[in-house]
Amino acid sequence: MLKLNPAAFSPEDFLQNYWQQRPLVIRQGLLHFADLISPDELAGLACEEEVESRLVYRQDGAWQAESGPFDSYERMGERDWTLIVQAVDHWSPDVAQLVPPFAFLPKWRFDDVMISYSTPGGGVGPHIDLYDVFICQGSGRRRWRVGAQGHHRQFAAHAALLHTEPFDAIIDVELLPGDILYIPPGFPHDGVTLETAMSFSVGYRSKSARDMLSGLADYVIDRELGNQLISDPQRPVHRQQGQIGAVDFARIRAQMQALLDDEQLVADFAGSFLSKSKCALDLQALDEPLSEADLLDCLQQQPLQRTGGLRCFYLDATLAQGVCYVAGERYAFGADCRAAVLALCDHDVLDIDLLHSALHQPQFISAVCDWVHQGYWYFAD
Repeated sequence: MLKLNPAAFSPEDFLQNYWQQRPLVIRQGLLHFADLISPDELAGLACEEEVESRLVYRQDGAWQAESGPFDSYERMGERDWTLIVQAVDHWSPDVAQLVPPFAFLPKWRFDDVMISYSTPGGGVGPHIDLYDVFICQGSGRRRWRVGAQGHHRQFAAHAALLHTEPFDAIIDVELLPGDILYIPPGFPHDGVTLETAMSFSVGYRSKSARDMLSGLADYVIDRELGNQLISDPQRPVHRQQGQIGAVDFARIRAQMQALLDDEQLVADFAGSFLSKSKCALDLQALDEPLSEADLLDCLQQQPLQRTGGLRCFYLDATLAQGVCYVAGERYAFGADCRAAVLALCDHDVLDIDLLHSALHQPQFISAVCDWVHQGYWYFAD
C-alpha cells in the first residue's frame, strides 16, 4: 500500500504552513515509487471514448492541442509532446492507490488523478491552475519552475491552452522518481521534460459560489421547492412607481435567504451536488441482480471494493438520520444505520464487520444490492 514518507512529510506541518499558501518540494515523498500504469496502458485509455484525454505539442514553434480519443501516436515523433489523461483513478485500481496517501484532506475536495506521459522537451507551457495539485514524479525526469502569486497576464496560446506571461521562479527544481511538488491555486508554473517521463497529478478542487448557487437553483427547480411567493398584506400606498423600496428589497432578500437558512435543504443539496462525479466511471454492472442472500454470503467470504472515482459523503447535519449521498443521490436509512453510513463513506473497502450494524435493515441491504448491481461497489474476486 502506498504511503507518504513520514521522514519527508508531516500532514500537520503541511496544512499549517503550505496548504493554499505556498508551493513545496517534497523530496522522496513516496519511497520506491514506480509507475502505477504503463505508457502503453495509458495510451490505450486515451483511445477510449469515455476517457478524457489531450495531446499537447508544438508545431513550427506554435502550441497545438487536440482532444481524444486517439487512434495512433506514430505521427508525434520522439520529442516535444505530451499525452494527458484525466481521472485515471476511475479506470485503474492500481492508479487509485495514489488517493489514500492524501487522506488528510477531505474527499469532497478531491478531483482526480491526472497522468501525463511526455517526451523530452514536452510540456503544456507556463500556466496557472485554480486548484491544488500534488505532482508525483514517476519514471523519468522533469524540470519544474514555479513563480509567485501576483498579477500575471494570461493569454490563449491555443484555443484550448491558456498560458501566462514569463515569470521569475521561486522554485526551480528537477523532479526525480518519488519526488512530489505541491502547487496551490494561483501560482504560475511550467514543467519541461528532460527525459521521457510519467507524472501523476493528484488534484484537489473546491466549487465556486457561482457553481454552488447554479447547482442549488437546479436542485430547487427539479424538486419544485421554493415556490412560495412574497406576501405583504396591509402594505402602505406606494408613491413612486419605479422604486423597489427598502422594505420590499428586504422582503426579496429574506425570500432568498430563507432557502439558504433551511439547513436540511442545503445539506441535501450539498451532499447530492458534491457526490456527483465529473468524469465517467468504469462501472461493471452485473448481468443479473444480486439477491440479498447472495450479498450476505459473498460478504462472509470477501470484502466489497468501491469503484474508482465513486463519490459518497455524509454531512453532520443529516448523519443522525442515517443519510448519505452516493453518486448524486440521497439515501436515508434511519438512525440505526448511522455506523454503517460512516463506514460506507469513510472506507474504500467494506467488510462484513464494518457493515454488520445495518445488515439486518432491509432498506440498507436493498440499496447495497442495487449499488453492486450497478457496479458502484464490487467483489474483487
